[in-house]
Amino acid sequence: MSGPRGALRDLGLGARFAVTGGRRSWARTVLTAVGVGLGVALLFVAASIPHMLEAREGRTDARQASLDEAPVSARSFRYVEVSTLYRDDTVHGVALRPDGPDAPVPPGVAALPGPGGMVVSPALAELLASPEGALLKGRFPYRQVGTIGDAGLAGPGELFLYAHDPGIADAPRASRADRFGHGTGERPLEGPLLLIVVLACVVLLLPVLVFVAVAVRFGGEQRDRRLAALRLVGADAGMTRRAAAGEALVGAVFGLVLGGVFFLLGRQLAGRVTVWNVNAFPGDLVPEPVLAAAVVTAVPLCALVVTLFALRGVVVEPLGVVAGRVPRPRRSWWRLVLAASGLALLLPAGRLYAEVASLDTYRVAVGALLALTGFTALLPWLVEAAVRPLRGGPPSWQLAVRRLQLGSGTATRAVGGIVVAGAGAIALLMMFGAVQSDFMRPTNMDEARAQLQVWSATADARTARGLIDEVDAAPGVEGVVGVVQAGARRPGPLRPGEGFVPRTALTVAECPSLRELGELPSCRDGDVFIARAHGREGPDDAYLAETARPGALVDLRDEGERPVLWRVPATARLVDARRDPMGGMPFGIHATPGALDAALLEDAETVVMVRLDPAVPDADEHARNAAARVDPLARVEGIQDIERDRQYTSVRTGVLAAATVTMGLIALSLLVSMVEQLRERRGLLASLVAFGTRRTTLGWSVLWQTALPVALGLAISVAGGLALGAALLRMIDKTVVDWWVFLPVVGVGAGLVLVVTLLSLPPLWRLMRPDGLRTE
Repeated sequence: MSGPRGALRDLGLGARFAVTGGRRSWARTVLTAVGVGLGVALLFVAASIPHMLEAREGRTDARQASLDEAPVSARSFRYVEVSTLYRDDTVHGVALRPDGPDAPVPPGVAALPGPGGMVVSPALAELLASPEGALLKGRFPYRQVGTIGDAGLAGPGELFLYAHDPGIADAPRASRADRFGHGTGERPLEGPLLLIVVLACVVLLLPVLVFVAVAVRFGGEQRDRRLAALRLVGADAGMTRRAAAGEALVGAVFGLVLGGVFFLLGRQLAGRVTVWNVNAFPGDLVPEPVLAAAVVTAVPLCALVVTLFALRGVVVEPLGVVAGRVPRPRRSWWRLVLAASGLALLLPAGRLYAEVASLDTYRVAVGALLALTGFTALLPWLVEAAVRPLRGGPPSWQLAVRRLQLGSGTATRAVGGIVVAGAGAIALLMMFGAVQSDFMRPTNMDEARAQLQVWSATADARTARGLIDEVDAAPGVEGVVGVVQAGARRPGPLRPGEGFVPRTALTVAECPSLRELGELPSCRDGDVFIARAHGREGPDDAYLAETARPGALVDLRDEGERPVLWRVPATARLVDARRDPMGGMPFGIHATPGALDAALLEDAETVVMVRLDPAVPDADEHARNAAARVDPLARVEGIQDIERDRQYTSVRTGVLAAATVTMGLIALSLLVSMVEQLRERRGLLASLVAFGTRRTTLGWSVLWQTALPVALGLAISVAGGLALGAALLRMIDKTVVDWWVFLPVVGVGAGLVLVVTLLSLPPLWRLMRPDGLRTE
């Protein structure tokens, strides 16, 4: 019978072989289904990312208070952000106070807490109740009265709180709103970041497809022997290939079902797993219908195509399989053409700067896909060419080399994922290295002089002094620069031709702190200094002479308020301003407490720059707690020399999280492939042990059999990744910053070899038992 009906009959025959061929057939089918299922589950996760990001963004937008200042009403409320950092974890929080009984309730909160109460996320509640959160408890002087539901959280692991703080009624940095649900609106990705995202999608998903293609080829040697038996009873070559495809199709279909089960089980654990600070609610992981349909269609089709393509060069005869002998040399020309065509698509793509519109995403994706596929296709040819002339060596080396000479396909298929991931990782590292300077800017801060800044909007001189002293006394604090900052203006109205009344900065601090802000020849309480606006870096501002001069009369209050006049002492000395640890040039009037009572200042700010002892554990946490004890609304920020763009950091975190999952998949692929090879050689291994071969020799042979293809695969990854990275950098008009970015990739590859070898030893010992000699 020929035609479609005959093809369907042959596929059905192969399907029956998969489920009725005894224990070995079932073992092979289950192994294929598990391998395909793992790949399908990851593809479903990838197809869920758009919905997950949309859901997270929707929840964060829904809890954002309106940025438009609202009038006082029964629905309005005052709010201020009280976020903090705790051991590298960000605790987001909002302190609020309703103006009336109809104030809206944030998403996920059943009712606003009463005065002094707070509602927290489940993750924050768990942290506060654990010994690890003991230091954090003192930072929030509120009593816990409830928890926030899922609707008010970006993810299950988020640390978030709402607190009812009556003290924010007059807080200077508090805002007033009457509703929640203000979307901040994300700016589109800049061109280089979009290019990285496109490349990452190709790099991270292609190994999954390679893994699926490897899984449908599990048990290939036993299948070839069974096909030879089928030829012996009269089947032609076409029928045997279609039967093999039908058998692979059954494993793929079972794999789809298992993949769905794995995905449903895995999504229930999504909230408990955090990779690079990213986690999600189970309900967020919903595959996009179009992408899910593509996965369901592509996996069985991939099983058919891969099986038929693999049998293209195998001649199954009644007395054996030609592939069991030394195969004919593979051709390399089409593999090189595939890689070269991918690079050729990228090279003339034009210069890309910051504009997203100038990036042809489809061309970049297709070019990267062709290049990486070509690199992967080169591996079997390179392994075959490298092992063909090898002779001699220790027994373990000879066993490994001979195995690869007789058939390297099984070994190289699993390593294909390393080639893709390695080359893509090298290209991504080159991209990150070249563009990171565009998304990082120097802050002019001096991290050596201080590591934290505490900012408080308190206008009370006693509170300001208490804040400075409390932080200075915290464990692990070596010293502080504590100042009270306000302004001083020229008394009187505007003069003709003036756009504003001249005003200058006014700083009140002790002598040790003033020495950090200016070049003082000497200092004692009661002194006043006039700090030049630019220090030694340039001329003074012309308006500075109106207020910051010896003998000048200044007003300590804002225009329209009852004036409070103070005269700058005639003994005030002119000094050069010095950059403070925050990078600012604190010019203007610098006065000691003996010369000017800080109680006269209104709308003053207290700033404390803190120097920490690196030898004291949690010194920064103690400093944050000390500031919160005096002013719960005090803002504490880290001082850093370099500031990263948030979009760049977000993209980098996402790529690293996905890369971690991909590398785990590659390791699993190598392990399953190695176990499958050992199982197929069960009888041979038992025979070698029976004839006196030491187990350590066989263990070393497993190592060499894995290490040699991996080493050659990494060589292709390095060469291909550098070429791909250079082509992509040309698109953004960048040069290679570091040609040695491949070293971490090589290190990861070597680590995978060791891990896979160690994990494959227990099944190897079991397969070398005497019962492995039994046969039918």
